[in-house]
Amino acid sequence: MISQEVLYFGLFSLGILSILIIDLKLIGRNSHVISFKEASIWTAVWVSMALLFYFFILYFGDRFHGITDFNHLVALQHKYAPQLKLDMLSFENSLEIYRKNMGMEFITGYLIEYTLSMDNVFVIMLILSSFSVREKYYKQVLFWGIMGAIILRFIFIFAGSALIQRFEWILLVFGAFLVFTGIKIFIHRNNDEKIEPHDHWLVKFLSKHTNVYPRYFKDHFFVRSKKKLFITPLFIVLILIEFTDVIFATDSIPAIFAVTRDPFIVFFSNIFAIIGLRTLFFLLMRVVNLFHYLKIGIAFLLVFVGVKLLFHTWLDEIGFKPVYSLFVILGTLAICIIVSLIFPPKQKMLIHH
Repeated sequence: MISQEVLYFGLFSLGILSILIIDLKLIGRNSHVISFKEASIWTAVWVSMALLFYFFILYFGDRFHGITDFNHLVALQHKYAPQLKLDMLSFENSLEIYRKNMGMEFITGYLIEYTLSMDNVFVIMLILSSFSVREKYYKQVLFWGIMGAIILRFIFIFAGSALIQRFEWILLVFGAFLVFTGIKIFIHRNNDEKIEPHDHWLVKFLSKHTNVYPRYFKDHFFVRSKKKLFITPLFIVLILIEFTDVIFATDSIPAIFAVTRDPFIVFFSNIFAIIGLRTLFFLLMRVVNLFHYLKIGIAFLLVFVGVKLLFHTWLDEIGFKPVYSLFVILGTLAICIIVSLIFPPKQKMLIHH
């Protein structure tokens, strides 16, 4: 018999997959340049869906785990939210407390992933521009990049959750890694990143071990020529994007485990943020220069969640609530955006000889 957790997880995944396919195959079946207006509309759609899902959790979140009695609720509370105080005299009140906590963890995790994804967006821009991909093919590449990211996140999240349940000290390793990464990003925030396609190790590896077509062929990833199957440069771009997502997942997934240990909440918040990443990409690529202090904000948030993981036991004891993390994230984003607008980047002066 299928458990309620598996049923809800399957329905959620099927729903998200259906919407993505409708977007790619029906609404945007012709390759075209995504306008700022179109990107804004779809960003609003995905953010609205995440908010609707938050309200669903708020009123029906207990159904994800099929909670039927107080003992089951207490077992889940000890497993996923040990800091949470339940009403031991009322099952209904305790259920409401648990749902509210799930909702807060979801929205906080969603904002963390969405914020950290912005750094990923900058790297994706760099890859696409370095490989001279035509803008009208961006949507195709990003769609399949997101599909691959969903599969990889599923593996990382549930494997990570299993490890944390067995070895809680891994949270300390995650915390130290996030603090280190945040400091590293802050130190190198002004470095000009650059990708040389022909010198990249992955490009060299694929060129050596596979048949690579010498040029782009529309929006195709594979092409058959002279009875041989070739991968196109666009497929190499896709593999690079997937590779960068794996790297960024090592930051973002531990960061969300600082908010919740429930693998379903981690997965749901991750996926809503990732599917919004594509439209966020088309928005940021047109206003990227306006938010030049965003990297400092990302570095700060990584250090913040890292410290939260390192001292999670003590923070649980003093009653540090998920809503506090939400305030820190929203405050950091607001400050970075406001400061970026007040102090725009200085234009480099051209020296004429």
